[in-house]
Amino acid sequence: MNGALSWINSHLSWMRLPDVVLRPIDIVEILILAWLVYRLLNWIKTSHAWMLLRGILIIAAALSLIYLLQMNTLIYIINQGMSIVIITLVVVFQPELRKVLESLGEREILNHSFLFGQNRNVTGRFSDRTVDELIRACIEMSAERTGALIVIEQNENLHEYERTGIEIDALVTSQLLINIFEHNTPLHDGAVIVRGDRVTAATCYLPLSDNKSLSKALGTRHRAGVGVSEMTDSFTIIVSEETGGISIAYRGELQRNVTEKTLRDGLVELQNKAVVQKKSRKRRT
Repeated sequence: MNGALSWINSHLSWMRLPDVVLRPIDIVEILILAWLVYRLLNWIKTSHAWMLLRGILIIAAALSLIYLLQMNTLIYIINQGMSIVIITLVVVFQPELRKVLESLGEREILNHSFLFGQNRNVTGRFSDRTVDELIRACIEMSAERTGALIVIEQNENLHEYERTGIEIDALVTSQLLINIFEHNTPLHDGAVIVRGDRVTAATCYLPLSDNKSLSKALGTRHRAGVGVSEMTDSFTIIVSEETGGISIAYRGELQRNVTEKTLRDGLVELQNKAVVQKKSRKRRT
């Protein structure tokens, strides 16, 4: 046995790892790196960046072969065009990079901090009356199979989408919403944006979701509702013109054929978030 151990120590000594002494800060660093790698892989998996990544890996393999074989002419061309490649990657991945930066800005640790939260406007949420009016309008439009798309603003401003529509600036009422989405009316096509207790704009154009997991049976209205919920923290209500079903989109997730209670619970939850933020503001002041 001793001879076997001696042989292993003499012939496989190059495989020994150096002695490593972990400090507490090293453990923190490892955890941060693991979290970053996990977030990167999760981002790639949940976006269309996966197909692009496969293309990049193929190009990387080709570049490795070029450098390995010392193809000097190609190496010169690649070195000269590297800056263009980097700029191209930034342009191609612009939507994904924007989502990553926005998700970092939405973290609660930043939202409630002194620097990022002291000037924040949290008075724009809606009242109980607005909740009742929204639900009443959706139920009536559902019964009549009137298509509707209502986007409720939260923390992220929706001025970018308001500019694509027609300014309204009116108090939220069920009669107003029903009249806007009535068939063959000038304002029925597009989305309505609600800020606080007021309808700010109608006939607004929204980005369509490219989520491949969405049902093929869903039309443009549902894809637009999911699309704006992917780009912002808005709460979107969709009424189907074909079936009359009510759906809600939030954080890129679509709930189809929800009940009146589910819709009310979702709206009330948004109000509760506003109350929590106001209480935290008072404690800081």
